[in-house]
Amino acid sequence: MFTAVLCAALVVPPAEPVLTSKRDGTPGDPVNLRLVGTREELVRAFCAAGWVTADPVTVRSSLRIGASVVLNRPYPSAPVSDLYLFGRVQDVAFERALGSARTRHHVRFWRAGCDATGRPVWLGAGTFDVRVGRGPATGKLTHRIAPDVDTERDGILADLARGGGLSAARVEPRGGPFSGRNGEGDHYFTDGGVGAGVLTSGTGCQRTLRGGQRR
Repeated sequence: MFTAVLCAALVVPPAEPVLTSKRDGTPGDPVNLRLVGTREELVRAFCAAGWVTADPVTVRSSLRIGASVVLNRPYPSAPVSDLYLFGRVQDVAFERALGSARTRHHVRFWRAGCDATGRPVWLGAGTFDVRVGRGPATGKLTHRIAPDVDTERDGILADLARGGGLSAARVEPRGGPFSGRNGEGDHYFTDGGVGAGVLTSGTGCQRTLRGGQRR
């Protein structure tokens, strides 16, 4: 009932965004996922797929990720930087680390109204951090992403489906191929498709969302 009332109060944007942005409006990573379901289903689906919720950015988490990168030691729930969609930062982010925080799969999600049946819609931007280095656009040390964002999109859909948390997984066309650079100056390319699917409540994962997810 609460979800239905909330959805009725939300206005779905007239056009689905293609890009996220940084706080200053600089283009960020492309939007390449659209999942339908509740927040709880979203969290459970990623948990069942072996992903974890990213920690919020705090002094402690910032020190931990720095140590993870420098010392090459694990930090599976390392924080991600803020990106913006609809004028706000991500509602939740997930990641799957490969060793330390230097290299990881990660995705940010924003609540984006509801579908025709009244179920919540989540738009996501998934990319793969291949290493840490200086961004060409800023000169700052940051994560550098792999240019083929479609491979990351397809991998996320496959992980969720394999974990039992996603049905009707597919890639829907949207406007054709394009390429660009994110706010750090990393080049990316995509066929323009959006990975779509319906979240299910059939997973047995009991891990809950960490508090204070706003970063």
